Amino acid sequence: MSTTIRLSLSGKKNHPIYRVVVSETRYKRNGKALDILGIYNPNLKPPLFKIDQQKLEEWVSKGAIVSAGLGKLLKSYSANSKK
Repeated sequence: MSTTIRLSLSGKKNHPIYRVVVSETRYKRNGKALDILGIYNPNLKPPLFKIDQQKLEEWVSKGAIVSAGLGKLLKSYSANSKK
């Protein structure tokens, strides 16, 4: 079973809200999720990004791969939190 940690789209038209989910790579973007790790809401000022770091580290240790888009978000928010 190959798993990936990625963003799953939800919300209304022109007002997207994303969930940070763990799912198998063969599932569609909004398909079945094995676990929900957090939320990302780009509509707010400043954007809301909450993630359970403990669950994230647990899934990565099990071999889950972080998607490119989520990786960029994690880098930008970890850099901002250190300032």
